[in-house]
Amino acid sequence: LRHRYADESGLNTPGTGALRIALIYPNGYNQAMANLGYQSVYQLFNKHPDCCCERFFLPDKEDLLEHEKSGFPLSSLETGSPLAEFDLIALSISFENDYLNLPKIFELGQVPLFRDQRTEDDPLVLFGGVCAFLNPEPLAEIADIVAVGEAEPILPGFISAFKTYCSAKNPKLEFFNNLPGIYLPFQVDIQYAEDGTIAPLSTSPVMRVYLEDLDDSASRSFILNREIEFGDMALTEVMRGCSRGCRFCAAGYIYLPPRERSLGNLLAQVDHGLCQRERIGLVGAAVADHTQIAELQSEIVTRGGEVSVSSLRLDALTGEEAMQLQAAGLKTVAIAPEAGSQRMRDLINKNLDEEQILNAVQLLADAGLMNIKLYFLIGLPTEDDEDIEA
Repeated sequence: LRHRYADESGLNTPGTGALRIALIYPNGYNQAMANLGYQSVYQLFNKHPDCCCERFFLPDKEDLLEHEKSGFPLSSLETGSPLAEFDLIALSISFENDYLNLPKIFELGQVPLFRDQRTEDDPLVLFGGVCAFLNPEPLAEIADIVAVGEAEPILPGFISAFKTYCSAKNPKLEFFNNLPGIYLPFQVDIQYAEDGTIAPLSTSPVMRVYLEDLDDSASRSFILNREIEFGDMALTEVMRGCSRGCRFCAAGYIYLPPRERSLGNLLAQVDHGLCQRERIGLVGAAVADHTQIAELQSEIVTRGGEVSVSSLRLDALTGEEAMQLQAAGLKTVAIAPEAGSQRMRDLINKNLDEEQILNAVQLLADAGLMNIKLYFLIGLPTEDDEDIEA
């Protein structure tokens, strides 16, 4: 079953350490391997000398039927090892909708889903990813440990504590106490009042941690496959966070403060990508806000590459940048007015007026970019029929 998924190339060899880690993305292989967070965590685990990390995914429909028919347990991509044989199950979750896939994954892996049903013979369960520091509570009864924040500063201390835990005669989750960014749900007594409010009783707050200097750790497509989402490009993270403060945008807040990679760091990652792909996908909450985005795009084109950007900030776009995007082979540009009326854009702190939107579209058209994708939010608070019509 595992041979249905075939990595094309990259750093896809598990480490040689004694700590066996099952890294689960609770959706299909194609979605997982297009996720830079998942790829980065896989790489971070495997470059640690004490770890051997292997990947697990939600089987596709054909494989799922075969698992259910045969009773064959969910197994890793790298070695075909059953999920239950690992020391740690690390969940990397970016989207709440993927919570719905966890019961099936644990059932196929023959591991109890809920913490209070597992024994010392079962793997520990670590919950990480965007959802973990956006709101960890929906999985508080599933996870033993929650990583609240970005993987780069959390994993070194966690791995050290996990090594101690695995070698102890009487292992206890308290071994993970007081680690930066580590939340232990079993220590929290959640009380629900009659009015529906929640009163957690915790011994100490857990602060989100983040990587202060993005240049300290690469975040790019370490493993490539043309069959996955965005498979025709090598992805590179340009920046994290956003200073714009749009009220609807979770990523703009949970990745604060805004940080960007240096041009030199980015070009080193681009050079890796161009060895495998002609197109470089620039990823970030506000790619156009990078202080050297024009220079970066120009350097990619000079190196013979093409550029794709996750989205453009309309009031940051210049005619030169539009021409660079066209020269780099971009076919479609995504822009996000978010709402049709000025009242609604002001309400959600989008801070764009109609003149700016139309001016940006004109710049793109003048550069020969004729395909535009528009993002709108429908159902915002106080929205009425006039806002929809706008």
